[in-house]
Amino acid sequence: MAEQTRTGSSNRREFIQKGAVATMAGLALSSSLQSTAHAAGSDIIRIGLVGCGGRGTGAAAQALAADPQNQLVAMGDTFGDQVENSLKNLKESSGAGDRILVDKAHQFVGFDAYKGVIDSCDVVLLATPPHFRPAHLKYAVEKGKHVFAEKPIAVDAPGCRSVMETSKLAAEKGLALVSGLCWRYHNGMRATFQQLHEGTAGDIVAMQCSYNTQGLWTRPRQESWSDMEWQVRNWLYFTWLSGDFNVEQHVHSLDKLGWAMNDETPIMASGTGGRQTRIAPEYGHVYDHFSVVYEYANGVKAFARCRQQDGCENDVSDHIYCTKGRVDIFKHRIHDLDGKVIWKFEGKNNNMYQTEHDELFASIRAGQPINNGEYMTKSTMLAIIGRMSAYTGRDITWEQAWNSTEDLTPPSYEWGPLSVAPVAMPGVTQFT
Repeated sequence: MAEQTRTGSSNRREFIQKGAVATMAGLALSSSLQSTAHAAGSDIIRIGLVGCGGRGTGAAAQALAADPQNQLVAMGDTFGDQVENSLKNLKESSGAGDRILVDKAHQFVGFDAYKGVIDSCDVVLLATPPHFRPAHLKYAVEKGKHVFAEKPIAVDAPGCRSVMETSKLAAEKGLALVSGLCWRYHNGMRATFQQLHEGTAGDIVAMQCSYNTQGLWTRPRQESWSDMEWQVRNWLYFTWLSGDFNVEQHVHSLDKLGWAMNDETPIMASGTGGRQTRIAPEYGHVYDHFSVVYEYANGVKAFARCRQQDGCENDVSDHIYCTKGRVDIFKHRIHDLDGKVIWKFEGKNNNMYQTEHDELFASIRAGQPINNGEYMTKSTMLAIIGRMSAYTGRDITWEQAWNSTEDLTPPSYEWGPLSVAPVAMPGVTQFT
């Protein structure tokens, strides 16, 4: 039975890969799901996971919870221990152990593990370090697979350009592509941005966001680890893998700026940043603080800051200042110019991580695939242009950043020596 699930019928494969061909106009979503599934000859959707860390494991559990006919059939990671730990945790805690059908033949390890996973499934969850996302996404879409792609989706401009083209191909093929920029799936956020876009607070004048937090994890280097293994296991601290934390983490806040502006891109970014407290070798070469100003064509300026330093005040918040008042994004409130609350969200909150997957699989069932490709690419580029400006000490235009030739790909994907790039020095490090 498990083998039949992995191979499936040709009718089911055709349905999953070309779901957008189905037309369900005039039917309620629940009826659409049931009717489409039965019409396909099988209602099983095979899921594969690429990247078996904590976020990937969580995404797999949410994908299984999204639809009772979803089955996890393949998993892959650069490291075998990651696959084993993730599989164990999912079987023990997901509540869907009978739908986790990942046998040894479908546990893939190494830099090419993604190919085996993608070849084995209908929907793939991409949750590796961001550097690998463009190549994995391209392969998945070329193979006709639906995708959940964790944020961010690249670490450099060539990666963003690749993802934008892949996103267009996904749309042409009728494939779903859902982004891990999860705040866009939060009920309170959706209602707040709807009010903003309807003009409840007036026109946007300025925006400000903060993502100031404590430091994150490190994994002590083992004697048996090569340079490459050490860096990949500690991917947060190497720009080629994470994009730096302004890209890897702060992209959530920057995505909300993009959302506020209806995903219009800024004309320029001017940034600063550095490395004050995380200076030990285990922190690679990334910064521990950034501050970036984004300027838009209509004169709006966005002021963005982020910090990962222990012992400091935390502040994760977003504010949008308008002609009629101020929008407190995280509190889902709008204040008038005198500070009086004139609107607040009073609806039901939700688990946005789960909602991402609920809506992804519902869109596949309905033959109306979601495609978040454009905004997830632009928001990632918002973060990258900020890093570019901070690293170089230069004002960078959007056109310059988007057309940058800086490619952070290492010389090879081999378990051996790999030097650590020098810490970027503003005024010295050159824009490419």
